[in-house]
Amino acid sequence: MRGASHAGRMVQKTLSVLGAAGLLVSTTFAQAVPANSPPSAPTGPQQSPPQTIAQQAQAAAQPQPVTYQGPFNIELPHSHNPLAPYMPSTVPPLDLQNSQHLYALIRDGKLQISLQDAIALALENNLTLASFRYNFPIAQADLLRTKAGGAANGVNIGVVSTTASGFGASGGGGGSSSSSNAAAGAGGIVTSTLGAGAAVPSFDPFLNFSGFVQHTVTPEPNLSQVGVELFKQNNIEVQSQYSQYFPLGTYLQVSYTGFRTANNSPYYAVNPELNSNFQVYLAQPLLYGFGLASNERFIHIAKRNLQTTDLAFKQQVIATVTDIEKLYWDLVNAYQDVQVKTRSLEYANQTLTDDQKQFELQNIPALQVMKDQSAVASSEGDLTIAKSTLRHNELLIKDDLTRTDDPSIDEIPVIPLDLQGGPDPNESKSITQLIDEAMKNRPDVAIFRNSAEVQRQSLKDINSELLPQLYLYGYYGGTGTAGPKNPNCSLSVQNCETSLPTDFSSMFVNTFNYSAPQYEVGVNLQINLRNRVVKADQFRAVLAYRQSQIAQEQQQKSLRFDIRDSQFALEQAQARVAATQKARDLAQKTFDIAKQEQNIGAISRYDTLVTEEGLALAESAFFTAQTLYEKAKADIDRATGTTLDRTAVSIDEARSGVVTRRP
Repeated sequence: MRGASHAGRMVQKTLSVLGAAGLLVSTTFAQAVPANSPPSAPTGPQQSPPQTIAQQAQAAAQPQPVTYQGPFNIELPHSHNPLAPYMPSTVPPLDLQNSQHLYALIRDGKLQISLQDAIALALENNLTLASFRYNFPIAQADLLRTKAGGAANGVNIGVVSTTASGFGASGGGGGSSSSSNAAAGAGGIVTSTLGAGAAVPSFDPFLNFSGFVQHTVTPEPNLSQVGVELFKQNNIEVQSQYSQYFPLGTYLQVSYTGFRTANNSPYYAVNPELNSNFQVYLAQPLLYGFGLASNERFIHIAKRNLQTTDLAFKQQVIATVTDIEKLYWDLVNAYQDVQVKTRSLEYANQTLTDDQKQFELQNIPALQVMKDQSAVASSEGDLTIAKSTLRHNELLIKDDLTRTDDPSIDEIPVIPLDLQGGPDPNESKSITQLIDEAMKNRPDVAIFRNSAEVQRQSLKDINSELLPQLYLYGYYGGTGTAGPKNPNCSLSVQNCETSLPTDFSSMFVNTFNYSAPQYEVGVNLQINLRNRVVKADQFRAVLAYRQSQIAQEQQQKSLRFDIRDSQFALEQAQARVAATQKARDLAQKTFDIAKQEQNIGAISRYDTLVTEEGLALAESAFFTAQTLYEKAKADIDRATGTTLDRTAVSIDEARSGVVTRRP
């Protein structure tokens, strides 16, 4: 049985040697290819002679100068220029430069970052946050639109995870919160009754001008009508109108019309004739469309959306910081694993060197040297895999900490400075305390409350659409007429006489001096005898509100489950750290005893090498358990909404994209 076991170990070692050798060859080939490939052609005009490949590589490794990255601040367009409302607005171009803080952390050709550095760089450079910041001016523009009577377009506030999991990264951790929307109905367009109600008019005032000059010639069949065979007329008309709706539903219209007509007929006592008309029209709905609640409902929705945008941004910052924390601890795990594998390889090489000397002195058999060589090859393969995992985790975290690819950043190694996190106050809290913290701090809870308030208000707003349309209206108008006496009048002396004023100013004064008033007051009632469309919408709105209540309860259950799951994951991670730490301590003691026994000749160097391999495995397991523990702490902070407080992240700095407080 011992021979079979020994043969099995030999086969396993041989396979490990072959696998490691193949991996080393492929890695060596992959690293050799870029050295033989031609350098990329430089862009733009060149003022200096062509550089050698070595000079280009050295230049690429140097940090590139960057411009100052100012805070994100986009204001709504506002100008006193009267033509500004009719001209397109512009938005500043994108700032895709990496922040200066990133280049300040490069020391000795390495990017040396702490956890707080990583979080600060993510707040400044993460593209997901950069894109989300545009939701603030979008929400402001939506509010401006509703103040003019337009419907609220809404803001896309979907929170996304900003990172991708890397191979070799430690998994585990509590569950993450997620919100799911009900799928739209198949085979048709599904719309919402949210915000439904009486039609909201535009609150922007409108000014209308029109006018024309007209000349007509009309053949007349006999002279009894106008006294001439060809009746010629010259008409000039100017119209102006101002109209505006107000939040109570009130409609105001003020209009003025001026008219001048001249002709060649001798049957007119006044020629040319001047006329003007002024009218003020006022209408007020009394049922359908009455009141501020009905006509300003889109404004209230837009204000709620503005609050929800702030909350959603906070939720996105929490998600981003949590992802960065997990990426950072994965990087720490990979970095420590490389160190463990490096020490293991160094010890295996030292054992091989010592045994080769002993073999030359014929103190040990050749088989002992072959075992040492197999152990070295296996350690080299493990180290190659560990370095590849570290390289991949470096790429992942740099992808989230930069806005744009920079050759001076892409190829440099990342050195984590914090190898262990500090205590987390959530570790000692009960499940009841954690749930209370989540209800108070989590942005998605406040978002659901906002949504529920909008749903409740929508039920009241849609009721006004059920009412008949009853309008109270009234108008007042005045008329003025003037014109000189027609010198070609062929009527009787009495019929050719006129008392009208002859000038325009007198006509204009008579239009407004109540000399020829016109006024009217009335009501207009319209009743839909069946009202089925609105009735169906109102009933559907009640049903949708009941669904929203169920969704809110689902969110509460999901929150409690999320916290419990995160707490279980944290407890498991704590237990795993304690267990692996004991295993590492025992492996360390075993290795120390083996070295002592080796020194007195009780065991061989290979036996000591086997215990060192066990110690390396125990250390890797311990570091992996620590990583899971740190990630579990980050996850329970996310679940309770305390991530920003624990990591000292300022939401104002996150909004501006410039972190001024450095760790």
